[in-house]
Amino acid sequence: MESQWADNKFTVEGSRLHEQVDQLGRRHEKRGNLVVSRGIWIRSQRLGLIGRADVVEFRRVECGDPTYPVAVPLPGRDGRWRPLPVEYKRGKPKEHRADEVQLCAQAMCIEEHFEIAISEGSLYYGQTKRRTEVDFDEGLRDLTKSVARDFHNLVKNRETPRAEPGAKCTNCSLLEICVPSAVEHQNAASRYIRNSVRLIARERS
Repeated sequence: MESQWADNKFTVEGSRLHEQVDQLGRRHEKRGNLVVSRGIWIRSQRLGLIGRADVVEFRRVECGDPTYPVAVPLPGRDGRWRPLPVEYKRGKPKEHRADEVQLCAQAMCIEEHFEIAISEGSLYYGQTKRRTEVDFDEGLRDLTKSVARDFHNLVKNRETPRAEPGAKCTNCSLLEICVPSAVEHQNAASRYIRNSVRLIARERS
């Protein structure tokens, strides 16, 4: 909202991971029955989002396969291919669902482009060097739509969300810009004023 950014070692490592993904090979690479496409720009009119997918894997599907109805033709390729978005992260799986929402949003963009349904995708974490499979169920889809709506409301109202201080702030590159401790002090001051007003009111009564 405020167009502010700062790097630290974690954001730089994340950027390098994405650069490595882009440099693994050609933008579109075929490996047998798998086509790997990197750095694809995607968008959704319904969600009002535009972005760049790290990797979209297209897996060849034979006629008669249960997933054949959700497979798509690819220019210059024979047969039909089932898309699977893959997002790369430098860290490890998180307790919250932000990464899953990001991946689901990518899937919904791809769905809208091809007019198909995508049931799953993958998150690859640099620390564990493993993939985490993500099912795009109705709960995750509803959460993704809700996040998109909240985002557009913030943009419309030009409102920066209030900081929520916590352990996550320690490694955040925007710590010195956001200054979450100021929010804690502000909340403490507000509580002090409210308690003082109640105390004065009680004494007067």
